[in-house]
Amino acid sequence: MMPRSALLRPALVLALVLAVSGCSSIKSMFKDENKNEGVPVGQLYDRAHELMVKEKWSSANETFGRLVAQYPYGPFTEQAMMEQAYAEYKSGKNEDAVSTIDRFIRTYPTHRNIAYLYYLRGLANMARNTVFMARAFNLDTSNRDLDAPLQAYADFNTVATRYPNSRYAGDARQRMVYLRNSFARYELNIGMYYLRRGAYVSAVDRATYLLETYPQSEYQNDAVALLGAAYTRLGNTTLAADARRVLQQNDPQHPWLSDSEWPHEPSTLKRLNPFNSDSR
Repeated sequence: MMPRSALLRPALVLALVLAVSGCSSIKSMFKDENKNEGVPVGQLYDRAHELMVKEKWSSANETFGRLVAQYPYGPFTEQAMMEQAYAEYKSGKNEDAVSTIDRFIRTYPTHRNIAYLYYLRGLANMARNTVFMARAFNLDTSNRDLDAPLQAYADFNTVATRYPNSRYAGDARQRMVYLRNSFARYELNIGMYYLRRGAYVSAVDRATYLLETYPQSEYQNDAVALLGAAYTRLGNTTLAADARRVLQQNDPQHPWLSDSEWPHEPSTLKRLNPFNSDSR
């Protein structure tokens, strides 16, 4: 019969091997985490920029972050902050991108690329809180919270008005048009909700607000139809007739003109989907 010490020896050897390999793994983990520690600023920037070129956004973001932390001042730092913000935006970290841009604007308010930073902040704000759901389910984002889109609109407006000759001004204006139509549709969705539930005065208020706040939006004819439908159900034939006359001039094919039941109740499936704009 083998002595107990002989039986325990293989187990002890295995335990020792595991401990050594574990320490090695831990050391390599920390070594990997600190691989950018103490690297010269130019070399660190080149490393991060190469990751950007390869579209490795998360790794580029981490490397630029290390550069900014180790070298908080200088031309490399300015460029690194801009590229870090872009890497954060591309990797879907929109709130981080906004924070980085805010810090940059506070630190370098007269930087030659400040128009780009406002434009990039507009892109990040435009994508905040909606990008995942929109991509995953192809949902209508016009009925989501408007805080971030409103900030995006303000950012693009800054680019278009303060820096009208910048290369970003034209696209900023187009995005403002898109956002403006989204805001108008948001108001229309709420107005339809009130109409379907018999809150006709509230529907009138929403339609009026849409027409006054977002004139010439692509939903203005729907807003006029909403006014007409609400006035009809309120029994105000004079104002309903005015809405009908305006709609006949501007959109003679609008369904309300030939269908007194417009808008129809959404399908059961749509009403059961809380993310659908017609589920109101």
